Amino acid sequence: MYLRSIRARVPPMLTDLYQFTMAYAYWNSGRHNEPAVFELFFRENPFGGGFSLFSGVHDCLLFLRNFRFTEEDVEYLRSVLPPTTNPAFFQFLRELDCSGVTLRAVPEATVVFARVPLMEVDGPLAVVQLLETSLLCLVNYASLVCSNAARFRLAAGPDRKLLELGLRRAQGPDGGLTASRYTHIGGFDMTSNVQAGFLFGIPVAGTMAHSYVTSFSSLEEVWPQTLLPADGEKDPIDLISLTKGLLGRLCELLGAEPAKIHEGELAAFLSYAIAYPGNFLPVIDSYSVSCGLLNFCAVAMALIELGHQPRGVRLDSGDLCRQSVEVRRVFKHCAKQFSVPVFESLIIVGTNNISEQSMMELSKKNEINVVGVGTHLVTCTRQPSLGCVYKLVEVRGSPRMKFSEDPEKSTVPGKKAVYRLLDSEGHPLMDLLCLSEEPPPLAGQTLRCYPLGQEAHLAVTPTQVTCLRQEVFAKGQVRNWSWWMWELDSQLSRSRPGM
Repeated sequence: MYLRSIRARVPPMLTDLYQFTMAYAYWNSGRHNEPAVFELFFRENPFGGGFSLFSGVHDCLLFLRNFRFTEEDVEYLRSVLPPTTNPAFFQFLRELDCSGVTLRAVPEATVVFARVPLMEVDGPLAVVQLLETSLLCLVNYASLVCSNAARFRLAAGPDRKLLELGLRRAQGPDGGLTASRYTHIGGFDMTSNVQAGFLFGIPVAGTMAHSYVTSFSSLEEVWPQTLLPADGEKDPIDLISLTKGLLGRLCELLGAEPAKIHEGELAAFLSYAIAYPGNFLPVIDSYSVSCGLLNFCAVAMALIELGHQPRGVRLDSGDLCRQSVEVRRVFKHCAKQFSVPVFESLIIVGTNNISEQSMMELSKKNEINVVGVGTHLVTCTRQPSLGCVYKLVEVRGSPRMKFSEDPEKSTVPGKKAVYRLLDSEGHPLMDLLCLSEEPPPLAGQTLRCYPLGQEAHLAVTPTQVTCLRQEVFAKGQVRNWSWWMWELDSQLSRSRPGM
């Protein structure tokens, strides 16, 4: 299913026109099969931070494996390229694939740093040129949103659950789907995106919106009005009557005025509880948190009397920290006074335009168990693009370098090997770039390293050395697929709380 989705979303035609004009010029001069090497990297760590999570590689592998131009594609290109284009070029495109391409890449969701070549694309010049825009499209946003999710996870801490709910704010359907997938890889536990759950197996979550609550105005709209006990051994119980009795006792206990209870909200809660007695988690601030909390507690206690298990509440406005503390106080009071220990374990979900900064502020006293994040997560409001680039570094075995009036845009020539040097505790010291023909660094051996853009050198003695990139695609096929998926599973396990 997802493979079909990749073919539809990222066909070879999803690229810039100048890739085809360059490919034709290479072909026309007989250079199209010259061996060439491109590198993909980004120049600055995103969000003013110190790292990124490299993502989108899985999609790149599927894209390469299925790279083919259809007859319809070729005919369209014939219509947009100059009429002087040699017709034989279009036959060349019909027969083109990635069987001659080799891809070496950092594993999915690896912590990476600026200016380190994360992908090396090796193959016939015309083909690897045609791949540029598509590969950049597949990794730029995926890496950015995955890194953003990781920052939210770090701000939230390891224990609080995180729910991604940004589909309605995303940049189109594909942006929403990509965000759901890669925020999960970056550390989020759940998504509200049903299609993402269907395609990727991400746990989905969600109950009700304010519109559901405000659609009710009277208890007369509740139908059916009865609910079977959880054991199914007794007759259906009138849930409205049971809840109204409990509501009166709650008002007395908490000093609330029954006349201020919003009947429409109570009707909405009852109707939903009858539909989903085991998944009752309403939003309680459609009118006021104090009113919504009373209505929730009454319905929840009625469900408990019938053997069902309510889940909790959602807060969606105001001071979430202060409100969560008050909600938890009421839950504990009810648990004690009504002998309902289930109230001790009810969850509180917070959703209210959460940003990374407001997530960090949630570290102060609060009782929120789950935080839902949408806009600031999926749109990456602090930085709209990662800025990955794809640069030629070798042709016919000869190094190639781009010079620029902006030194930051100059490239490092030649085909390279990339190693991660680690200390005795397994912490990274640095990523080391070497020419591919140079001998690899050895653990325990002191190295003289020259940081990019600096004249001074560093002396480093690594305890461990790992080769950062792996050959993942060659001869038209994904290589070491079982290893690749195991590595991704390992990354996911390390990003999940409590695992």
